[in-house]
Amino acid sequence: MTVRQLLLDTETTGFEPKEGHRIIEFAALEMIDRKLTGNSLHLYFNPERDIPEAATNVHGIKLEDIAHEPTFKERVDEIIAYIDGAELIIHNAKFDLNFLDHHFAELGKNKTLSYAASVVDTLGLARTKFPGSRNNLDALCDRFNVDRSNRGYHGALIDCELLWYVYIGLTREQISLLAEDINGKNGGSRKFALIDNSKYNFLPATVSETERTLHLDYLRQLDKSSQGNSLWFNISNDTTNG
Repeated sequence: MTVRQLLLDTETTGFEPKEGHRIIEFAALEMIDRKLTGNSLHLYFNPERDIPEAATNVHGIKLEDIAHEPTFKERVDEIIAYIDGAELIIHNAKFDLNFLDHHFAELGKNKTLSYAASVVDTLGLARTKFPGSRNNLDALCDRFNVDRSNRGYHGALIDCELLWYVYIGLTREQISLLAEDINGKNGGSRKFALIDNSKYNFLPATVSETERTLHLDYLRQLDKSSQGNSLWFNISNDTTNG
């Protein structure tokens, strides 16, 4: 079954909706089979309040830029319809869900995860994968060599685009690469011709104990870095212990 995923981000007037802060930008990009589909939702909102200078310094949005935009209330049903049934991928999901849930509740709506199927927090993924490291979006872009030179400010739409690259980097495991190679880029299974081994004289492989130990040590390091998802280490381990 194909899972519809949405890379989602918001920009706000501040940190805490209970203090009266509002969402002023919402963006979501649709991803299916790890590829962007081109289907997106990008909205600005009139917050009906001031935007502190400290917030503008982060995202570059001033009140005069969005005073003509509709309010969140006017577009809430569009947002709910768009996220319905999807898996949300958010960096620091607690922040965005806190705002969305608060705004939904003000309008008599249910919580975000009453509409969306689930949420993946890439901040949590990054902290698990790179404990003790800086794991904000900028740091992860640098880690995965993602070009962010065109981003002057934090914007919901461009951050969603950057998050796509980061998410692919965080979840790229050997097993998924192997699956992509076997299934082909377009999802169609490749056909492999069987070799008649009886036609060939294969020389038995001879490996010294030192070479075998060094090889297993390398595979152990590979397995550790992939959090136990090294296919080749598991095969070697099964063969050695079998």
